[in-house]
Amino acid sequence: MNPALKAWTRALEITAPIERHQSATLPQVMDGLADRFGDASALISRESSLSYRGLAEAARRYARWGLSQGLAAGDVVGLLMMNCPEYMAIWLGLNRIGAVVALLNTHLTGERLAHSINLVAPRAIIVSAALADALRSAEPRIAASLRCWTLGAGGDALPASHASPGSHRFLRLESEMAGASVLPVTDAECRPPALEDRALYIYTSGTTGLPKAAAVSHFRVMQWTHWFAGMMGTQPTDRMYNCLPMYHSIGGVVATGAPLIGGGTVVVRERFSAGEFWRDIVSERCTLFQYIGELCRYLINSPPHPDETRHQLRLCCGNGLRPEVWESFQSRFRIPRILEYYASTEGTFSLYNCEGRPGAVGRIPPFLSHRHPVAIVKFDAATGAPLRDAAGRCIRCEPNEAGEAIGQVQDAAGKPSGRFEGYADVEASEQKVLRDVFTVGDAWYRTGDLMRRDEQGFFYFVDRVGDTFRWKGENVSAGEVAAVMTSCPGVIDAAVYGVAIPGTDGRAGMAAIVVNRPFELSKLRSHVVARLPDYAQPLFVRIVPAIELTGTFKLNKQDLARQGFDPRAIPDEIHFDDKRRQAYVRLDAALFERICAGRVRF
Repeated sequence: MNPALKAWTRALEITAPIERHQSATLPQVMDGLADRFGDASALISRESSLSYRGLAEAARRYARWGLSQGLAAGDVVGLLMMNCPEYMAIWLGLNRIGAVVALLNTHLTGERLAHSINLVAPRAIIVSAALADALRSAEPRIAASLRCWTLGAGGDALPASHASPGSHRFLRLESEMAGASVLPVTDAECRPPALEDRALYIYTSGTTGLPKAAAVSHFRVMQWTHWFAGMMGTQPTDRMYNCLPMYHSIGGVVATGAPLIGGGTVVVRERFSAGEFWRDIVSERCTLFQYIGELCRYLINSPPHPDETRHQLRLCCGNGLRPEVWESFQSRFRIPRILEYYASTEGTFSLYNCEGRPGAVGRIPPFLSHRHPVAIVKFDAATGAPLRDAAGRCIRCEPNEAGEAIGQVQDAAGKPSGRFEGYADVEASEQKVLRDVFTVGDAWYRTGDLMRRDEQGFFYFVDRVGDTFRWKGENVSAGEVAAVMTSCPGVIDAAVYGVAIPGTDGRAGMAAIVVNRPFELSKLRSHVVARLPDYAQPLFVRIVPAIELTGTFKLNKQDLARQGFDPRAIPDEIHFDDKRRQAYVRLDAALFERICAGRVRF
């Protein structure tokens, strides 16, 4: 059996029993793993560790703490903590008693953090002492009745008996946990949740607006962990390196759950560090690591490290590995196998590149296409919606034609795999669903991603819908332009976006780039002109010291686009593509005013 077919078969076999056992959720699975693997390491960090037995016992203590607080099925608890072994124990324990845990983004403060909290209306929040100040910055905008519990050293937390009603003084969680039983919670104490019940809220990154809280059922948690365990073939000998944020579905559920399902160990780090990455991989004897977004590019752009090829890795798994990075990444670091995939927290389908085809995000083999229908439909950048024909139906794209990827929503009773579970905000949920797409009454989930599919069924990511802008009557893919920019010697990172120019239709391309030596502007322009049509060539180039990333390693372009191209308000040097001179020229206030007044041709 070829490796790709073997991976699909393993994943199908390990997930097949899930729908047949409606009460078998991950907390109960972990109890079974504790009996099986006992004192073997489950989650380890520099500061602490939990064995399989220790993880199960810690989860049971949190379950009993939740019961002592009167938490019932469906009640929400916010979790604001940095990566650590205890993180998973908390949400597993609260899930066991039917509580829903909202995994709050640790990078948020103030209004954005308050927005995320208020979206899900929690009864309590658990926060690590190190992040207590972040939560305090949101206090004026959250309910006074909300109880806040701290975990870890530091802070001014008090025992629960000292807190006044409605106070936001933080309570010490450890004091309430002392002496809690580590015996399994019985059905008589608390009815276990069903697969279709909600387990988590996981937030979108919010790079194009305020975050949305995606609802995640126990079924999805089980499906994610077991499917990836099958795809990666996780074993007790595996050690997964996880430096992705645990508030995210990949870092908090997939990269932790999949290795544990197979009896392996998860090496937890608070954050990604290019300087420490290979040293950690080697010293911790890791066989797997999870990537996302631009993590692989950062490793490629880092100086050579003596440990970068001394590792025991057998596979790296993730999404967002750009085509122009793939082969150099795999070759330089001697990675035996890359499992690239495409998925979203709230999506109805996923794609897997089991064949290791560089650049492809995956495919759905023919024998599974009926279970997860996926289509690519023509997209109109001007309206921000799929095109429809005279009969009001969406139009499928031809092979290799870019369009928006959509997945059919299936609501069959007892078959949760094709459902769209939506967000805490009902209106936001409805906006993600297309109706009457190919037939009257059908419903399809909008991914918001532009893709193309080749003749062999492999999908290739093109761009986010919001990252496609229109200029000179043509659609411009910011991702494709960025790929060209970063392939130029001396350009180590690029963010491409559209900016409005008074008196023009659409948006002109602008690129913020990070450079090192050797770099020459004239060579960049020649490189771009040779590889992009005129309408896709950025009109403005801004040289920046760095480009901010979201917590999930995606380029944060919102602020850059908002700042526009006014040199009087931007400290970085900006260059304008002067078509008459066939050269980039420095943009100053006088040239800016001439452009805005329509006195410059472009």
